[in-house]
Amino acid sequence: MHNQGGPTQVINASCYGIIKEAKKHDDMKIYAARYGVKGILSENIIEVTDVDNDSLEILRFSPSAAFGSCRHKLKDDEFEKVLEVFIKHDIGYFLYIGGNDSMDTANRFSRYVAKNGYDIKVIGIPKTIDNDLLNTHFCPGYGSAAKYIATSIREMDFDANVYEKIS
Repeated sequence: MHNQGGPTQVINASCYGIIKEAKKHDDMKIYAARYGVKGILSENIIEVTDVDNDSLEILRFSPSAAFGSCRHKLKDDEFEKVLEVFIKHDIGYFLYIGGNDSMDTANRFSRYVAKNGYDIKVIGIPKTIDNDLLNTHFCPGYGSAAKYIATSIREMDFDANVYEKIS
């Protein structure tokens, strides 16, 4: 049994964008890890290079996380195993979708591969749209969006009621 991370449609939409863009490069194989980094550690990865466009469009709007997720935070002593899997499958890009812990892990793994002389590009893709991610200057998250909508509706109501009182 594994613990689920925060599986949301945002993960699938991000996967859609990644796969769609990567498919434009004929010489590139595309892999997805089943159950996040736990899938990498157990080599439970699937090739999605040839996924058809109809399936890709379904992925774009599917709820939950199509490839699964986990709440396992990679420890420094697990980086070697991840690197072994990447080398075995000739993986040169690691796009890691997740929240704060995932962004921290992406940063730490990026430093690890650079320090050890490997040319693997590591990109953290935020799953959440929060202002609490380091170096995020402005990001309209759920709270910001909800406040904006509530304020806008309140202002429209105020405008409508003022107009009624004037007439």
